[in-house]
Amino acid sequence: MTFNELNLIAPILQALETEGYKVPTPIQEKAIPIVLAQKDLLGCAQTGTGKTAAFAIPILQLLDAQHAEKAPKRIKVLILTPTRELAIQIGESFTAYGRNLKQRYAVIFGGVPQGAQVQALNRGIDILVATPGRLLDLMSQGYIHLNDIGIFVLDEADRMLDMGFIHDVKRVVAKLPQKRQTLFFSATMPPEIQKLANTILVKPEMVAVTPPATTAELVGQSVYFVDKKDKRQLLHYVLNDASITRVLVFTRTKHGADKVVKDLHKVNITAEAIHGNKSQNARQRALTNFKDGRISVLVATDIAARGIDVDMLSHVINYEIPEVPETYVHRIGRTGRAGASGTAMSFCDGEEMADWRNILKVTAQNIPVIENHPYPLAAAGQVKINPPKNKEIVHRPNAVTGGAPRHNGNQRRRW
Repeated sequence: MTFNELNLIAPILQALETEGYKVPTPIQEKAIPIVLAQKDLLGCAQTGTGKTAAFAIPILQLLDAQHAEKAPKRIKVLILTPTRELAIQIGESFTAYGRNLKQRYAVIFGGVPQGAQVQALNRGIDILVATPGRLLDLMSQGYIHLNDIGIFVLDEADRMLDMGFIHDVKRVVAKLPQKRQTLFFSATMPPEIQKLANTILVKPEMVAVTPPATTAELVGQSVYFVDKKDKRQLLHYVLNDASITRVLVFTRTKHGADKVVKDLHKVNITAEAIHGNKSQNARQRALTNFKDGRISVLVATDIAARGIDVDMLSHVINYEIPEVPETYVHRIGRTGRAGASGTAMSFCDGEEMADWRNILKVTAQNIPVIENHPYPLAAAGQVKINPPKNKEIVHRPNAVTGGAPRHNGNQRRRW
C-alpha cells in the first residue's frame, strides 16, 4: 500500500513526498483510515513504529475538511505527551506534514519561562501539543481553555504512569468535552492503563503493531558475559571500534548513568547523560548534541530514553541488563529504524544471568555470545543458558557482533 491509497489530500501527499515518505508503516496503514472515519482509537505501539504520523496526518486532514483556517483560532486538538523531548518531536512532525496547510500549532512544556508559549497561545492556535504539568499550570492561569477540543490524543500512556503523571492526565481529561474523538497510544497495557483507556474511549478500534516481545529484525544482537567490575573497561574496549559512530548506552539507574559518563570522560570519550534528575534544558541540550553529532555517546535510563528518535543511530549498548524483558525490546528498538541496520550489545554479569534468561525466553531468540574479548566472566563456563530451540539466530556479521571488535593503531576513534 502507498500513501496515495489512504485517501489523503494533495497538500499532505505533497508534504510526505517532500519528506521522502513512500510507503506507510503498519500502524499508519491501519490507524489513518480509523482516525479519518472519526472513530476512537486504541493503539498499542512503541516508539519507532511511525505512530506520530499515524495520528498527525489524519488530524491535519480532518481540520482541513472543517475549514479550520477560517474558524476562530481556538484549540481544537490536544495532544498530551509525557516529556519535553516528545512534545518537540511531535511539533516538528506537524510542521513537516502540515507545511502546505494553514493550521497553527503550539508546543508547551515546563522547565522554561512561559512567556513565549503564552504569546503563541494568545495569537490563536488549532493544535496544542503539551506536557501535563505546564498544561495544567497555564489552564489554572486562564491562558488555556479546552471547551472546543474535538480531538484528544494521549501519547505514551504507560510512560505517563511510569513518570507519575497519571493523576494529572485524569485532571486534564475531566476538563475535556464529553463529545470528542479520542486517540489513545501506549507501548504496553498494564492494568491501570487499561482501566484508563476503558474510561475515556468510546467503542474504540484497536490497532496493535510490533508485539512487545518482538525485537527489530534489522538489529544484530549479541551478549558479552563479563564480571561487573570489568564492565567499565569492556565499554572502553568496545567503543574503540571504528564502526561505532553513534551509540546509546543504557543503565538501570540515574546514578549509574552519571558514573558511566564520568568514567568515559576519564579516557577522553565525550559523553552526556539523560535522565529524570537532569533539568529539561540539560536533557534537551544533551539530546541536541547527540543528534547533531557533537557527542557520540549518550547514556540514558529507560524512562528518559523512551521517545528518543535519532537518525542513523548505529549502536545500542545495554551496560546493565534490564529486569523486564519488554524493556530490552524498547531499548534495542532505538536502532535499526526506517530500514537501516543497527547493532545491540549487552553486558551481562553473574548477578544478571536470571534476567538474561528471561529475555531469551520472552523474545524467543538465540542471541550470539561474544567470547573473544579481554574481560570474560570468570564463571561463564559454569553458567548454563538454554536458548529456545529451532529459532533463527538474529545476527548480522560486523566488527562487533561477528566477534570481538577489531582494533589497530590506525582504527582508534577520535571522540
